[in-house]
Amino acid sequence: MRKFLIPIVLFVGVLSAIAAYRVTNNDLFFLIKKNFTLFSEVYNEISLRYVDEVNPEILMRRGLNAMLQTLDPYTVLFDEAQNQQMSIITTGKYAGVGLDVGARGGRLVVLSTADGYPAQKRGIRAGDIITAVNGFEVINLSPEELETQLMGEAGSKVVLSIQRFGIDQILEFELIRERIEVKNISYADLLPGNKRIAYVAIARFGQGTSVELRSAIEEMLKEGPLDGFILDLRNNPGGLLDEGVKTINKFIGPGVEVVRTQGRTPDTRFTYATEEPALLSEVPLVILQDEGSASSSEIVAGAIQDLDRGVIIGSQSFGKGLVQIIRPLSYDISMKITVSKYFIPSGRSIQSTNYASDTKQQSSAIKVADSLKVPFKTNSGRKVYDGTGIQPDIEMKLPIPSMIETALLQNNKYFTYATQTAGKNKADASTPLSDQIFDDFVSWLKRDGFDFSTQSEQLISDLEGNLSQVGLSNGASSQIKALRSLVQNKKDADLRVYKASIKQELHIELASRDGGSKEKFKVRLLYDPVLKRAVDVLNDQARYTSILRPNP
Repeated sequence: MRKFLIPIVLFVGVLSAIAAYRVTNNDLFFLIKKNFTLFSEVYNEISLRYVDEVNPEILMRRGLNAMLQTLDPYTVLFDEAQNQQMSIITTGKYAGVGLDVGARGGRLVVLSTADGYPAQKRGIRAGDIITAVNGFEVINLSPEELETQLMGEAGSKVVLSIQRFGIDQILEFELIRERIEVKNISYADLLPGNKRIAYVAIARFGQGTSVELRSAIEEMLKEGPLDGFILDLRNNPGGLLDEGVKTINKFIGPGVEVVRTQGRTPDTRFTYATEEPALLSEVPLVILQDEGSASSSEIVAGAIQDLDRGVIIGSQSFGKGLVQIIRPLSYDISMKITVSKYFIPSGRSIQSTNYASDTKQQSSAIKVADSLKVPFKTNSGRKVYDGTGIQPDIEMKLPIPSMIETALLQNNKYFTYATQTAGKNKADASTPLSDQIFDDFVSWLKRDGFDFSTQSEQLISDLEGNLSQVGLSNGASSQIKALRSLVQNKKDADLRVYKASIKQELHIELASRDGGSKEKFKVRLLYDPVLKRAVDVLNDQARYTSILRPNP
């Protein structure tokens, strides 16, 4: 009987959904009924008569997923565990122990601990390897699966088995889960300098983002008015639309339309406007964005740009202008479904990819040719374009990391070195990292046997193979060896060539061991070229004004 339960539930749901179309669109009603009947018959025949036994639940789920894949990448089904993750994202609250876990070298490693929560209070620290939870080994779990294991009812107990560098014995930590509130703001403070320039980084637009932002602004205003404000939305994937609107409201007074949604049905068409007096209506504003800024982040940046309220600095944003809602289904399943598109004040859409219902396109931003871009105008008459996400007013392309820089990050060398030298090397934002620590790091890399493959080495291997095929490899062995030696010398020298950038990453990682995530963020800002450009623009009022209101 259970085999037929899912199609019956789906059929009842479809009938109720299409009732609204019956009077106005009989053709649509007929097509839905016809194809649903055909789908149900095929599903029934395969489940009962296929030569090999078929799991009807897996078969149905694959069919549903295949259907959704013809739409856009944001329309998906959620199971119970994914529903829990979505709840955390939207509400920002869950019961756990306050750990951020990642995979490093095939092990599950603590990346950071949340300030003031059980893991930090009991002494767990970054670099610790988690080997078991409540006595069960976790070696085969993904970081996401482990984090799910750490969640539970507030007040319940969880025991973590920890392997720590320098200690042979496995350490056990008994932790009591607490209600944990995920902070939407990563960092907020005044920047050092002659002017009072505030900096706030928003990681996501979850529930309470605007309240956190108001609190941060009011705290910084206690010591006097601000000369400038930098809102960092880099790598912010978006979140709740109303929180984005309320964020805009901190810089723009009431009664201004900032975004509207347009869908097929009346209940998906809304206009959102600011409602409250702005906290910082006149303070010069810069917004930082990158290709990881999406959805609500783009609405904030796009509205600020269209209204000529601030300067956008960075790189082109992701280009996600589609609106999703969560629809609960049967058996603890939910569907996230795209129902409308965003349009910002100038009238333009920020969606960079057009998804056709009969073809499957890649879910990534497609660069539109200049000749195909549709122009719109900001309040002051500046030209802006749709279909490309948000183009910054000042574009900054960051340098591509070298092979050795990439290899050090990929192989977790900064992280591992900081773990193994915790307590020995001190670092904070007020003191530059010494050359002595850098030299120690280079020596440690050699003892650790650090190496990486380059394109030159691959070309040499290919050359050696080709020579071997024609019987010339023995005669050229000394030359091949000399080439490999030259490449190795170049790799060793690169540690010195890229010393400045390597010291930066090392400084950032070491700072987090003593000062936590806030100190790590502060040190990262010391080396941030995009932030430095933003400060320069805010310090040059003529430059700032000329960007927002260029001469005709």
